[in-house]
Amino acid sequence: MKLTILGCYAATPRTMTNPTSQVLEIQNRMMLIDCGEGTQVQLRKNKIKFSRINHIFISHLHGDHFFGLPGLVSTFRLLGRTRELHVYGPKGIKEAITLLMKLGDSWTNYQLTFHELTSRTPELVFEDDRISVETIPLKHRVYTNGFLFREKPGDRKLDIEAVNAYGIDKAYFRSIKKGKDIVLEDGRTIPNKNMTFDPPEPKSYAYCSDTGFKPDMVNQIRRASVLYHESTFLESEAHLAPKTKHCTAKEAATIARNAGVGTLILGHYSTRYKAIAPFKEEAQEIFESVELADDGKFFEF
Repeated sequence: MKLTILGCYAATPRTMTNPTSQVLEIQNRMMLIDCGEGTQVQLRKNKIKFSRINHIFISHLHGDHFFGLPGLVSTFRLLGRTRELHVYGPKGIKEAITLLMKLGDSWTNYQLTFHELTSRTPELVFEDDRISVETIPLKHRVYTNGFLFREKPGDRKLDIEAVNAYGIDKAYFRSIKKGKDIVLEDGRTIPNKNMTFDPPEPKSYAYCSDTGFKPDMVNQIRRASVLYHESTFLESEAHLAPKTKHCTAKEAATIARNAGVGTLILGHYSTRYKAIAPFKEEAQEIFESVELADDGKFFEF
């Protein structure tokens, strides 16, 4: 699982920072999460192939999270895209994007499918044989969702020494990795556990931006491998968090601690601050395993 931060700062773009956008590579799927201004440039800077992006998840309809989407949709057309593109986001996103396409007479030459979201409770929005994605209802000034990406359990790992000792033909290896027992020619049944090792623990990634402090999300994201949580303010400006429905670094750390996640990644910093190191310092007073997002930074888990 690899996470590439394209932008992670709040409010307006600057010459040295970008608004929210990131790419999650999970089980050979590439997901674009939010699409603030400058996302296309950041994709190119980070050498991410546009053609690998087939699913885009938009948390809410504030400009710093989706104003880059119309341009990206248009660029896909200019690049000759033919593969279907799926966009998941709040109700209204289809109208916003298609109106610009209509006014510019620039309809796509590929299938563009919108999945508009309205549920106030967690909802499964995507699933295939390798991963699932469900919404994490958040607490912001407009309808907002985070997203929980989960790997499905993989195949069991073959114990080569064991299968060779039993004299099992390679033709049965696939069935064994799928968890099947094997019956030998002499009639003995070999339990699968005697021929395999447990697969790696499935990883999960919880994306939570933007939101006010929301303790009731803890149960849904419990024991997530990685949590990205907004941390717009430091404690010196904590009084602004409830008014704007954003969080402090300490509040994000509290969610991480209570949910028992593996790693907390902070982001969505207010551009009022000259440095981001204090965000980590404040969060680590509550939760130890903290990383700082920054534009162009990537994490592998």
